[in-house]
Amino acid sequence: MNHPDENTDENAAPALRRLLDLLASGAATEDFAEVLADARRRGASATVLAEIDDATWQALRVHRTLRQHRRREAELTALFDTAGDLAASRELDTVLQAIVRRARMLLGTDTAYLTLPDETAGDTYMRVTDGSVSVLFQTLRLSLGDGLGGLVAQTARPYATPDYRRDERFHHTGTIDAGVLDEGLVAIIGVPLLLGGRVIGVLFAADRSSRAFSPDEVALLCTLAAHAAIALDTAKSLADTSAALAELNAANELVRAHSAAVQRAEQAHDRLTDLVLRGAEVPDVAAAVAHLLGGEIAVLDAEGEPLAGRSTPPAAELAAAVAASRAEGRSVRHGRLWVCAVLAGHDVLGTLVLRGRPDLDDADRRLFERASVVTALLLLLRRSVAETENRVRGELLTDLLTAPERDPAGLTARGRRLGVDLARPHLVLVAEPADRTDGAERERLAGAARRYLFGSRGVGAEHGEAVVLLVPGAEYSAGGEDAEETARQAADRLARLAGFPVTVGAGRLAAGPPALAASYAEGLRCVRALRVLGRAGEGASARSLGFLGVLLGDGHDVDGFVSSVLGPLLDYDARRGTELVRTLRAYFDCGGSLTRAKEELHVHVNTVVQRLDRVEALLGRDWNEPERSLELQLALRLRLLAGD
Repeated sequence: MNHPDENTDENAAPALRRLLDLLASGAATEDFAEVLADARRRGASATVLAEIDDATWQALRVHRTLRQHRRREAELTALFDTAGDLAASRELDTVLQAIVRRARMLLGTDTAYLTLPDETAGDTYMRVTDGSVSVLFQTLRLSLGDGLGGLVAQTARPYATPDYRRDERFHHTGTIDAGVLDEGLVAIIGVPLLLGGRVIGVLFAADRSSRAFSPDEVALLCTLAAHAAIALDTAKSLADTSAALAELNAANELVRAHSAAVQRAEQAHDRLTDLVLRGAEVPDVAAAVAHLLGGEIAVLDAEGEPLAGRSTPPAAELAAAVAASRAEGRSVRHGRLWVCAVLAGHDVLGTLVLRGRPDLDDADRRLFERASVVTALLLLLRRSVAETENRVRGELLTDLLTAPERDPAGLTARGRRLGVDLARPHLVLVAEPADRTDGAERERLAGAARRYLFGSRGVGAEHGEAVVLLVPGAEYSAGGEDAEETARQAADRLARLAGFPVTVGAGRLAAGPPALAASYAEGLRCVRALRVLGRAGEGASARSLGFLGVLLGDGHDVDGFVSSVLGPLLDYDARRGTELVRTLRAYFDCGGSLTRAKEELHVHVNTVVQRLDRVEALLGRDWNEPERSLELQLALRLRLLAGD
C-alpha cells in the first residue's frame, strides 16, 4: 500500500507539468482553468485538487507577470525606436507620423492623432492622424479651449473618457462633435505635449467602442507625447539654426559686397582724382565714368547744351528731374535714364545723364553722384580760368575797338599770346539789353556773354553801353548759319542766360584790327536800327535789314541787296525773255498809274495788268505795300544807277 503523500505527488504531477507547458507556450488565461477542471472530471482527491488550484493560481500570476514584461518590452522597444527616429531623422513629419502610429499600436486603439496650435489662425489643427477614415475628422480645426483637447491644453494634464459624446467635463461644439461622430469615435484619451511647462500640442488615442484606459496606457501615451514634444522642439531649433545660418550667410555676402563696393569706390576715386590732377577735361571724366558704370554718360551745361557724350532728351524734358536732383542732393531716375545735377552750392552748373543702366545699386549710384562732384570741380576750374582769360582778353578787345589804327601789329601779337588770332576772320556781335534803363543789366549781360562763349575761343567784353563778342569764323561757319541766324540764336540764348530780352546786331565777317573795329561799328548801328524799328530783343545782321542794311553797312553790298529784293523777277526775265523788271520800274515811275505805264511801255493796259499779276505771284501779295515797295524802288534805282 502506497503512502498518501506519495500518491498525491504522483496524481498532481501531470497537472503541474501541463501548467508549465501552458506558461511556456504563452497560452490564454482560460486554458489554465481547464487544468483544474480536467482533474475534477478524473475524480482527483480534494488534496490533489487543492494542490492543482494553488499551482494554477501561481501559474496565472507568473503568466500575468510575463505578459506585463512582454508588453513593457514591446513598449520599451517602441520607445527606443522612437528615440532612434528622433536621433536619426531630420524630417519632422516622418517622426510625428511614427509616434502616432506606435501610440495606436501599443494602446491597441482604432485611431491615434496629434493636434498643434496655429498661432496665425488662433486655433488648433490636425497635424498627423493614423487609422482615421473620415475626411471631415482629418481636416477638423478646433477653437482654443474646446473639446477634450481644449481641457488637456488648459490644465496641462491627461484626460480620458470612455464615452466622449456623453462626457460633460469639457466644452462640446457642433463642429467637433460632427467630426467625432463622422469618425465613429467613442473612447478618447488625450495627453499634453509639454515643453518647459508649456503645452505645445495634444496627442490622442481613440476607440470606436467604449473603453477604460489604464494608468500604464496613460503613462505610455505621455512618454510618446514627450518624444513628440522633443521632435517639435528639435525641428524648431533646426529651423532657427538654419535661419540664423542663412542670415549669417546673407550678412557675410553683404560684408563682401560692401567691401567690394568700397574697393571699387576707392579705385574710382583714385581714377577720377588722377584725371583731375592731370588736367583732364569734362569729356575725359565722362568717358571714365561711363567705363566704370558700363553705360553712356552725357554732360550738359546749365542751359542743357551738350558738353560731352551723345544727344539726350531736350532740356525741357529733363527740367523736372534736374530740379528734383537739385532739391534732394542726389541722382534721380527719369524713365530709363539717371539724372544728377552738377552743383556748386545751390547753383546748377550742369547735368550728368546716364543711359544704359536702368537699375543702379547703392555703390554705383554713389559713384555716379561722385562723378557729378568731380565734374562740378572741373567746370568751376574752367569757369575760373575762362573768367581770368576773358578779363585779359577783354582788355585786348577794348584796346582793339578804341584805337585799332594805333598799333595793329601789336594788337595782333597780344591776341596770339592770349590764344586769339585777330588775323583770322571773326564775326562781331554787339549785344545790348532790350531795356537799357537799368545799368545793372549790362553787368548781367556781360556774365551771360562769358557763359555763352564758355568752351570756345571767342572773346567778350563790355564796351560803351554794349557787350561785344568776337566769334571765331571757324566756329561760326561750322554751324552752317549765316550772320543773321547767328545773331538771332545769340539773342535767344543770351536772353535765357541773362534773364531778360537782349538785342544783338551782327557785323560782317572781318579779319585784322581795323576791319574788326569797322565790323563792330556796323553791328552797333544794326542794334540801334533794331531799336528804332521796334524790334528790340531780336537779332539781325545789316544785310537782313534790307535797304537799311545797305545804308548802315560799311561794305554797301548793293549787288547783294538788289539780288535779294529783285532776284525772283530777274531770274524769271532771264529764263522767259520777259520784261517784268522794266514793267515794275515803269509802274513805279508813273506813280502807280496803269494808263501812263502802258503808254510808257507801248503795250496794252491788259498786258501791264498781266505782268503785275506775275510780279505778285513771284514776290508775294505785299509787293505794293509801302515798306516793301520802298525796297523795290530802291533796288530798281540802284540797278539803274549801276547801268543795268
